[in-house]
Amino acid sequence: MKFEFDDDKPIYKQLVEKLKLEIVLGHFKSGDKLPSVRELSTMLCVNPNTIQRSLAELENLNLIYTKRTSGKFVTEEKNIIHQVKHELAQEKIDTFISDMKTMGLEIEDVITLLQERMRS
Repeated sequence: MKFEFDDDKPIYKQLVEKLKLEIVLGHFKSGDKLPSVRELSTMLCVNPNTIQRSLAELENLNLIYTKRTSGKFVTEEKNIIHQVKHELAQEKIDTFISDMKTMGLEIEDVITLLQERMRS
């Protein structure tokens, strides 16, 4: 697992987003045990406190849970994963729409561009 971080946003927030994506894409499957804080810290070259903060955020979102003495696991509730996937998709769509409006494109132009792209 390799992540590249940018300087525009706190690392813990970027890590939350990247781990969310790993979960919704199925790289971490429902019920999977996550690597430990120490393992994640080493893999990602990130301070363990930052890892812990990110995991706490994911736990607040109910995407992961802690089993005492066993570690952290991906939720087994598929509806939560589906909801997060939907939210991530909405964010991408909102960004896309904002970008298209900034470029001055009307909805008809965007639909035409999408249809052309899908055919190629």
